[in-house]
Amino acid sequence: MNYRIVVSYDGTRYNGWQKQKTTEDTIQGKLETLLSRMAGKEVTVQGSGRTDAGVHALAQTANFRMETELSEQELMDAINGYLPEDIAVLSLKTASERFHSRYNAIAKTYEYRLYIGNAKPVMDRKYVWQPEEKPDLERMRTAAAYVLGEHDFKSFCGNKKMKKPTVRRIDRIEVEEIPERQEAVLRFTGNGFLQNMVRILTGTLVECGQGKREPEQMREILEAKDRSAAGMTAPAKGLSLVRVDYQ
Repeated sequence: MNYRIVVSYDGTRYNGWQKQKTTEDTIQGKLETLLSRMAGKEVTVQGSGRTDAGVHALAQTANFRMETELSEQELMDAINGYLPEDIAVLSLKTASERFHSRYNAIAKTYEYRLYIGNAKPVMDRKYVWQPEEKPDLERMRTAAAYVLGEHDFKSFCGNKKMKKPTVRRIDRIEVEEIPERQEAVLRFTGNGFLQNMVRILTGTLVECGQGKREPEQMREILEAKDRSAAGMTAPAKGLSLVRVDYQ
């Protein structure tokens, strides 16, 4: 049986989504260890994409194959009963045999939280980035418009040895101020994102907002196809995967 799940996790203490040989502290690793124990044989969990170390997810979609006599609700309850408190399965449904969480995804949305207040964000310190200088959000919106559409985003890829195609499409970037939280939330929706891409975009947009770069330079950064042309990589803690869309 092929199961489709939606998983939420606080990535603070994990080395990202992808299972690694050098550590047990990954989201995929935790899920596979638990499901394999329940099934009595190895179970592989396929995620819609990899989130970096320290990045969170409100709704990461994944799928796995497993034979069980438990109902969907019973299986989900059993999984949640053994998962650590910073990982939760929000939904679990049987899917078609051909469903694949990564290959069938048509769009993803990430959010990045910037704290723009004056005091320290004590309660939210694990989930927001407070730049040293408050950025001008309108300059950030102007800069963001230059990277909408389909482009080669090699300049915004953290993997300098990337040999696969680096062309992606960004459909929407929103920069919303939330005064009651003293935050600005950046939302990125596109058909796929390269390693560190959202964090590098965020860091570069913030630099535009701080006057360290002109918004028009975003076009030149794209054309350079060189990571050194773009800005800093924003800290992982402010980033969350919030939605994965399927047809």
